[in-house]
Amino acid sequence: MKFFILLFFFFSFFSNFSQTLRVEDESTGTPLESITLISYEPYVYTTTNSKGQANISEFKESVLIEISMLGYRTVLIGYDELKHQDFILKMKAVPLNMSEVVISATKWNQQSDNIPSKVIGMSLKEVLFQQPQTTADLLHQTGKVFIQKSQQGGGSPLIRGFATNRLLYSIDGIRMNTAIFRGGNLQNIISLDQFSIERTEVLFGPGSVIYGSDAIGGVMSFRTLTPQLSTNNDIITSGNALFRFATANEEKTGHFHLNYGGAKWAGVSSLSFNDFGDLKMGSYGPDDYLRPKYVVRENGMDVIKENKDPRIQTPSGYNQYNLMQKIRFKPNEKWDFNYGFHYSTTSEYARYDFMQRTKNGTLRYGEWNYGPQKWMMNLVDIENKSSVILFDAVNLKLSYQFFEESRISRNLNKTARTTELEKVFAYSGNLDFNKVFNKKNQFSYGIEYVLNHVNSTGQVENINNGEIQGAPSRYPESDWVSLAVYLMDSYKLSETINMLGGLRYNQYQIDAVFDTTYFPFPFTESNISNGALTGSWGLVYKPIEIFEVNFNASTAFRSPNVDDFGKLFGPTEGTVMVPNPNLKEEYAYNVDLGIASLINENVKAEIFGYYTYLKDALVRRKFTFNGASQIMYDGDLSDVYAIQNAANAKVWGIQGAIEVKLLSGLGFKTNANYQKGEEELDNGAKSPSRHVAPFFANAALNYRKNKINLQLNAVYNAEKTFEQMPEEEKAKTYIYALDANGNIYSPAWYTLNFKSDFQINSHLKLLAGVENITDQRYRPYSSGISGAGRNYIISVRTDF
Repeated sequence: MKFFILLFFFFSFFSNFSQTLRVEDESTGTPLESITLISYEPYVYTTTNSKGQANISEFKESVLIEISMLGYRTVLIGYDELKHQDFILKMKAVPLNMSEVVISATKWNQQSDNIPSKVIGMSLKEVLFQQPQTTADLLHQTGKVFIQKSQQGGGSPLIRGFATNRLLYSIDGIRMNTAIFRGGNLQNIISLDQFSIERTEVLFGPGSVIYGSDAIGGVMSFRTLTPQLSTNNDIITSGNALFRFATANEEKTGHFHLNYGGAKWAGVSSLSFNDFGDLKMGSYGPDDYLRPKYVVRENGMDVIKENKDPRIQTPSGYNQYNLMQKIRFKPNEKWDFNYGFHYSTTSEYARYDFMQRTKNGTLRYGEWNYGPQKWMMNLVDIENKSSVILFDAVNLKLSYQFFEESRISRNLNKTARTTELEKVFAYSGNLDFNKVFNKKNQFSYGIEYVLNHVNSTGQVENINNGEIQGAPSRYPESDWVSLAVYLMDSYKLSETINMLGGLRYNQYQIDAVFDTTYFPFPFTESNISNGALTGSWGLVYKPIEIFEVNFNASTAFRSPNVDDFGKLFGPTEGTVMVPNPNLKEEYAYNVDLGIASLINENVKAEIFGYYTYLKDALVRRKFTFNGASQIMYDGDLSDVYAIQNAANAKVWGIQGAIEVKLLSGLGFKTNANYQKGEEELDNGAKSPSRHVAPFFANAALNYRKNKINLQLNAVYNAEKTFEQMPEEEKAKTYIYALDANGNIYSPAWYTLNFKSDFQINSHLKLLAGVENITDQRYRPYSSGISGAGRNYIISVRTDF
């Protein structure tokens, strides 16, 4: 560490002179971190560091600088005026804002009130207060994203009636979606360390113009910690460390990160560790969720044991660690070089919902585990700001990601353990340009190349003698390639109307080789090659500063991936999915309309309505394999299914929010989400859409004063009756409660929760809370594991 600090000091000593601006809270004098400064003529931008400082040498020619942050009144000021103020700016806290700076909508800094789509943001400060155990829990706490869990080591977001491979995950501008993202529930989101995420943004609705395939229901954009530079020749260091314990799953979490920076060089190092025990559910709710028995391996035998405490969901525990290292070099005002390394791995963990399955009156599996989930990303990010004819700023991102996941299963009292191992090697290159003609017109365009190589193997091991034999793989050896070009323009038609529109053309291709050694595929090679054109156009009408209307019309697409095209597996007992090379992309057509208003700076209300029509949806349908509608698979005579472009679907809904600032330090906020959807079945009948969540809402009462921050909040989910259940869900009797008629349903539930933090001194903070105060026994819709019962949380954090 001393070596790095000395190295940074050496480069900093020879750095050029820079002009430092210090931004403070008007009332307290506290330095303000992450304040955004933007100038449109010339086009430059920056943010303040942990000391509230920013190097504004690039702004010397700026007539007008827009300085903003959520929770503070936006300041419009010139460079010369800042000079007259000795480069110290005091910003006034305001109860509520109509706008904040977001990146996810266009890849470049823009005020959210210039964007017709709904975008929400969550800062690291909010995350540290809420204390989510995983990044999936972080999204849940926004009150606008529904989370499904099949096991404790999971979390699959549902947004506007879409999920899994119809949502896009972006980390530091790089797509995390791979060629094996499936239509079933995913848990890749937990690979992201919530403590290293500087800012989370969720864009609701289609985002294919910027992000390409899969961005139908929304985009979840995560920006990890940025190395902070010093604004002078001094070396700056900052960071935090925390330890947390929670009772419901005996969670033990530790995190540490450190930023160290000079004038030209900076770095940030982050490490997190989580240890989760078996999760204990609540006391009051359906008995159907209890875990009366479980399987253990003793003396070479599978033994079914009585659970001494049926509220403990055994087995569900796991552990995980995350590592991040970033290095930044900014030699001058024009160039900014960044390298980032991310690594995450979990232990092996049980698929809890499958461990509840029964066969012939007893538990079906002796084991059904996911192997360690691994993710690694290397990212080189280079940005240049030069005012030339073609651009004012250009950004190049080159990345390599590695994903590993596996499935390990063995039937009860059987010796054959089947393991399917998947590895994805993902390469991508993004070249994005931004041209600001003036404050009215901002034009961006770019190209993207993505290559995913999928390697999949299968084996069967005799657990008695260790003998290993080959077995069919889940996927063929495959390459999935995407090449795209896009453009987007933001244009201020008048003082009250802003337009944002764009187009994207995407060419994609899949090449696959099928191994017939263990399964009689009717082909050994297959490929798909096609293209997709998408677009968006929207308006923001803002007649006065405190009122706006948003309208957006957009299309999106999802190209078939390797999971759609070439998967071989048994989703349920008596069924088997087989490959189908005759697929094409599915299209979504979407319309949004929203209204937001600020009343007397103390009340903010907003409502968004949307309608999405999905055409040629890639869905599971009955199929034939070598002319047969049934084949033997995993020891069972199974009906044959395959993914096909065989249905249309539609989703519509409303999202609303109200935020109120009451007395000094007291505030109230609530979010509500209502959605409906239906899709076609084999016979042409309609069924509720599988990924449409029931009505869900949250409400929070906050009190912040001096060193104390308190919050009492409630979370509510409505019931899904048997009649409201999708046909696909009705066969999953092992995860749902039973109604009076013996039919499955998802009961309504609520939790009451309390969070607090207390600033002991300038460096030490104590956080404590109680989740599910009334100890409800509940299970979110479509989930295979129940939520935590009454959960006491204690955390100690030090900032330096």
